[in-house]
Amino acid sequence: MLPNIRRHSIMVARVALLILDGLLQNRTIQPFLPDRPLVVAGALLHDIAKTPCLHNDGDHARVGGEICDRLGYPEIARIVEEHVLLQNHDDERRRRGEFSARELIYYADKRVRHEEIVSLDERLDYIVERYGGGEAEIERRIRENFVRCVQLEYFLFSFLPFSPADLAQLVRNYGGENLAGEMFPAEGMTYPGREQETGQVGSGLIDSMVRG
Repeated sequence: MLPNIRRHSIMVARVALLILDGLLQNRTIQPFLPDRPLVVAGALLHDIAKTPCLHNDGDHARVGGEICDRLGYPEIARIVEEHVLLQNHDDERRRRGEFSARELIYYADKRVRHEEIVSLDERLDYIVERYGGGEAEIERRIRENFVRCVQLEYFLFSFLPFSPADLAQLVRNYGGENLAGEMFPAEGMTYPGREQETGQVGSGLIDSMVRG
């Protein structure tokens, strides 16, 4: 993983965890929130295939999901596959405060340009310029995706004790630079997305793709 992609992934993890921790302060929705280790792993690995796909114009979300599936992490694979385009937008579930790891990472990724936290509008402008290619249909799909992300933002922050504009300042004070080490000790850990204990394999996957 290229250093800039690694830094981006760590920032996405910090944003996703800050949001999760904020949601956990709301006792009424605690049972409906994802496990912290799953959010960390999914965020750190969401761009696992970005580096190789830069050279062949491949779909890094799809390829990344295939990598995680092949290594035995199906739940993380679904997060990676949907971090660009979320498949399930269930507003009724969101009104109840039920949010998945996929949704947290999908949203967090949309708030991080390189390693800088920006608004959804700023991120949209960057995505359109970078990937739109002057094609009206591609730009339409990008904008449609961001409309859905704005809707998700509304539901998320209706349960959070801070606003979307507060995110950058809060993350600066949040820490989390050594997320892999904090959340995935080398021994005695059942890794998310796998039923059996796979400490060495899971640790090696995150180390090799995130720490470099």
